Amino acid sequence: MQLTTWLRQMPGRPFRGAGHRTALVAAGLPLHLAVVPLWLWLLGAMAATVRAPAAAAVTALPVLLTLVVTPLLTTGQRRRYRALVGKDLPRPSANAKSVVRRLTGRAWWRQVCYHAVAGPLLAVLDLVVLAVWAAAVVASSVYVWIWALPSQWRVTDLGYTAQAAYITAGGLAVLFLGPRLTDALVRLETRAAEVLLGPSRTEKLARRVADLAESRAGVLDAADAERRRIERDLHDGAQQRLVALAVNLGLARATLGDLPEGARKVIDEAHREAKEAIAELNDLVRGLHPAVLEDRGLDAALSGVAARLPIPVRVAVDLPRRPSPTVEAVAYFVVSEALTNVVKHAQATRADVTVERIGETLLVIVADDGTGGAELAAAGGGTGLAGLAKRVASVDGTFSCRSPAGGPTVITVELPCAP
Repeated sequence: MQLTTWLRQMPGRPFRGAGHRTALVAAGLPLHLAVVPLWLWLLGAMAATVRAPAAAAVTALPVLLTLVVTPLLTTGQRRRYRALVGKDLPRPSANAKSVVRRLTGRAWWRQVCYHAVAGPLLAVLDLVVLAVWAAAVVASSVYVWIWALPSQWRVTDLGYTAQAAYITAGGLAVLFLGPRLTDALVRLETRAAEVLLGPSRTEKLARRVADLAESRAGVLDAADAERRRIERDLHDGAQQRLVALAVNLGLARATLGDLPEGARKVIDEAHREAKEAIAELNDLVRGLHPAVLEDRGLDAALSGVAARLPIPVRVAVDLPRRPSPTVEAVAYFVVSEALTNVVKHAQATRADVTVERIGETLLVIVADDGTGGAELAAAGGGTGLAGLAKRVASVDGTFSCRSPAGGPTVITVELPCAP
C-alpha cells in the first residue's frame, strides 16, 4: 500500500517548483559573471604596471567601475529573487547618508565581496547545474534525436541499440537528480545573498530590539488606555451607585424615626459600610489613573496626592511641556507609591517631591527625613521598591534608591520622554 502511494506521488514531486529554481540559477549566471571582466582587466593592468610603472593610474579604473556597478548588481539580485521565487532579501540598515560613509561601511563591502568573490564561485556552480540539466535532457531524449536528426548531422550513429537504451536510462536518472542539485544550489545562493547582501547579525539584533521596544510601547499604551477606561467606568457607574445608596441610607436613617433599634443599627452599619466602600473606591480610582492627571497634568495630580497625606510634602514641578501619557502615568505612580511608603514605613516628618524635565529626560526625585534603611530587593519588607523599579524599567527608565540607616531616603527616577 505504501509502495503504491509512493509510486503514485513520485512523478509530480521531484519536479515541483524545479522550473522556477532552475530559472533562478540561469538568471543568476550573468549577474555573477558581470564583475569577472573587470577583475581580468585589473589583473592585466597590474601586470602592465609591473612593466611600465607610469601606467599605475590605469589600475584604479576597474576598481572604480566595480564600486559603481555594485549597487546595480545588488538591485538585480534582489529583483531576481523577488520575480522568480517570490523572496524579498532583507536590506541592510541605511544609516549612512554621505557617500564616504557608505563606501567605508561594512554593508557596502559585504556587497562588493559577494559580487567580486562569491559571485564567480557561484557562477561555476551555476554552470555545473545547468550542464547537468542539459546533459540529462539530451541523454533522456536520445531516441528523439535519433529519429529527428538526419544521419549526416549526427556525431555518432547509435541507432536503436542497447547503447542508446543505456544512455536514455542514465539520462532519466540524472534528470531526477537535477532538482536535488538545483535545490541545494538555490539554498546555498540564498544563504550567501542573505549574509552578504542583507543586514549583519548586529543589525538584525538592533532591528529586533527596536521592534520589541515598539511593541512594548504599544502594549504599555494599550494598558494605560485600559486603565483610563476602567477608571471612567468605575467613576461613572459603580461609584455613582454607591453614592446614591449611601444617600438613600442616610435619608432613611434621618427620616424613619419610628424604626426598631435593631433595624436602625442595621441601617447605620450599612450606611457606614457604603461610605467606606466609596472611600476605598476613590482610592482605587486614583491609583488606576486619576482624572486630574489627564486633565491638568502632573503638577495638579501630585499636589492632590500630597494634600491627602498626614505629613507636609513640598511639591515642585517644572515641566515646560507635558510628557507622553504613558510616561506621565509612570511618574505619577512612582511618586504616589513612594509617598505612601514614606507614610507607612519611614517615620518621616516631611517629604520633598521634585519633577523636572532636562532635555528629553523626566527627572523625578522623592526625598524624606525618615529613618532610612529601605532596600530595593527586600522580600516582604513592605517597601514596594522592587515594584517601582519594574514599573520604571517598563519604559526604559532608571531607578535608584539611596537610603542609609538613619536616613534620609532619596529615590531618583529618570524617564525618557519622546522628542
